[in-house]
Amino acid sequence: MSEATKVLVVDDEPRIVRFMALSLRGAGFAVVTATDGAEALDLVRSAEPHLMLLDIIMPGTDGFEVLRQLRRFSQIPVIAFSAKPEVAKEVLTLGANDFVAKPFRPEDIIDRIKVALNHRCDLN
Repeated sequence: MSEATKVLVVDDEPRIVRFMALSLRGAGFAVVTATDGAEALDLVRSAEPHLMLLDIIMPGTDGFEVLRQLRRFSQIPVIAFSAKPEVAKEVLTLGANDFVAKPFRPEDIIDRIKVALNHRCDLN
């Protein structure tokens, strides 16, 4: 059997991390989580996820900075999300593959993950 697709969920709100992890695991994904940007960057290197779900507005290393640093060493697909939809243009310019405004339904994120991963497979 093939290894489950691994998704890294990054958000500073623990309840959102738990909710997303539960939803993604229920859909058959393996999940790793981070509650800040620095931890997320470390996990990209160590856990080698297939895709990242990234909250943008976080204390410390925010999602903007995560994208800036991430794109120096990885092309992992990133679906960014935020309660501030006005950040979408900047996030996409920094290298996110998609943007979703909070609040969102887990089913919508799961559909976007499938699209992002299928698109990436088509490029290989």
